[in-house]
Amino acid sequence: MAGISAFKCPYFRPPSSSLSYCSNPFLLPQLRVSPRRPTFPKIYAITSNDIKVGLNIEVDGNPWKVIEFLHVKPGKGAAFVRTTLRNYVTGNQVEKTFRAGSKIEEADIFKETKQYTYKDGAQYVFMDLTTYEEYRLNEADVGDKSKWLKEGMDCTLLFWKAKVIDFELPITVKLKVVEADPGVKGDTAQGGSKPVTVDTGAVVSVPLFISVGEEILIDTRTGQYMSRA
Repeated sequence: MAGISAFKCPYFRPPSSSLSYCSNPFLLPQLRVSPRRPTFPKIYAITSNDIKVGLNIEVDGNPWKVIEFLHVKPGKGAAFVRTTLRNYVTGNQVEKTFRAGSKIEEADIFKETKQYTYKDGAQYVFMDLTTYEEYRLNEADVGDKSKWLKEGMDCTLLFWKAKVIDFELPITVKLKVVEADPGVKGDTAQGGSKPVTVDTGAVVSVPLFISVGEEILIDTRTGQYMSRA
């Protein structure tokens, strides 16, 4: 039996085209190749009307987080948005007003999960468990969050222009009670509470039935006891 000679489709198009290699379905199976999508810098088209709590914006070349906002429509004059902003870099809070509908720039902040590994002097060290690269935050950057920070805990680091500017704790953390006064018998029925110390050094108000050695769940947003672990 004679060999089959190679056949060229007369309707061939180069790979960069989004057309079929061959428009005749009886000659070759159709194969579509999408053109390579060009990459462009991110564009954040938002206005002051989009402002909400937690939004990250860039003002005067610095990243800010919206802490509070209020849309105001005065009887006379143009509407505006009054905000309280926290600077990610310095930690300072300021009040700033934006005209309603005015364009604002959303900060190009991205998040990655890293593990808190240890404290080195005045610095808290986080590690990427894939690359083993370390990221450090100063005590001032960590602030009161240190009360719930425990070695081996996965946290979310916030990056802006290739540097760490903040981090987020898990919403719920499990901590061990290391110090506690004994509850008084019968007080549990009255819904009483008492302070205990957990293994990070933080003091938490818990129900009277919680004792030393127990593990409890804490809401890091409020610092309040949730339940036994």
